[in-house]
Amino acid sequence: MQLDRALDAYLRHVTIERGLSAHTVAAYRRDLGVYLAWLSGQGVQTTDAITAQTVAAFIAERAGAEPPPAATSLARLQSAVRGWHRFLAREGIEQDDPSVRLRPPKTPQRLPKALTIEQVERLLAAPSPDEPIGLRDRALLELLYATGARVSEAVSLDVDDLAHGEVLRLRGKGDKERIVPVGSYARAAVDAYLTRVRPQLAAKGRATARLFLGARGAPLSRQSAWLVIRSAAERAQITSEVSPHTLRHSFATHLLQGGADVRVVQELLGHASVATTQIYTHVSVDALRDVYATSHPRAR
Repeated sequence: MQLDRALDAYLRHVTIERGLSAHTVAAYRRDLGVYLAWLSGQGVQTTDAITAQTVAAFIAERAGAEPPPAATSLARLQSAVRGWHRFLAREGIEQDDPSVRLRPPKTPQRLPKALTIEQVERLLAAPSPDEPIGLRDRALLELLYATGARVSEAVSLDVDDLAHGEVLRLRGKGDKERIVPVGSYARAAVDAYLTRVRPQLAAKGRATARLFLGARGAPLSRQSAWLVIRSAAERAQITSEVSPHTLRHSFATHLLQGGADVRVVQELLGHASVATTQIYTHVSVDALRDVYATSHPRAR
C-alpha cells in the first residue's frame, strides 16, 4: 500500500474506532509524517518495502540527531511508529510487523509538580471577585482543583454536565465518561459565575451549551484557560512553574496526603491504569520523608 494511504487508514482507525482526541490524533499525524518523509527520502514508497532494518535505521538516525531529542519525544515517536506497523499487520495490509523488535528508550521518571495547599489557596483567591471575568476565572480554577479535571476536559464542559451542582460529568481520553464530586467552594464559585456572569457573556456570542465562555461569548479555549492559570499564578506571586496540569497534580497529591486510597484517586483522575496514579504516591512519600527528617530527633 502507498505510504500516504496507509497513514490515512491508520488515522481513521485511531479517530473512529479508538475514539482518540483530536489533539492525540494530530500528534500521531505529526510524528508519523516525520517517519514517512524519511522513508520517502530513502526511496521507500510502499509499506511492503519497509523492513526491520529500515525501522532501526530511522530510529538510530533520530536518536543521533543534533541537538539530541528528549527521551520523551523519542519514546513518543517510537510509539507512533510501532502503533502504525501493528495496525498494518493486524489489518492484513502487511504480513509482518517490522517494528516488533523495537524497544522504547528508558525515560527518567519525573515526579509531577504540585503546589502546597497554601499556594493553591493563594492561586484560587487571585482573580478579582469585583470583575465579571474574575468571577469566571475563580469558577474555572476552583473547579479544576476540586475535581482534578484536565484543562481540555474543563473547557469542553457543558452547563448540563453539572448535575445539581454536586457532581460533575467529565469526558476524558477516549471519550470515556466519569463522575466526580464537586466540593462546596467550587459549587459556590460556579453558581456565582452562572448567575452573575455567564448570561452576560452568552448574550455577546452565538448560543452555545459550553459552561465556560470567553469575553466575546465564544467557548473558552484551552489556550485561554492556560492564560487564566498563568495570570492567577503571577497575581498570587507563585514563583515556581505553574502549568495547565498543576492543579490536577495538586489535587491528586493532596488527596493522597490526606489519606485517600490510590484506587479512588485513580477513578477520580480517569486513569486507565493504577500504575499511572501511583506516581503521585512517590510525591507523598517524599513529603513524609521531609517531615520525618525535620521532626524526628534521631533522623539525622
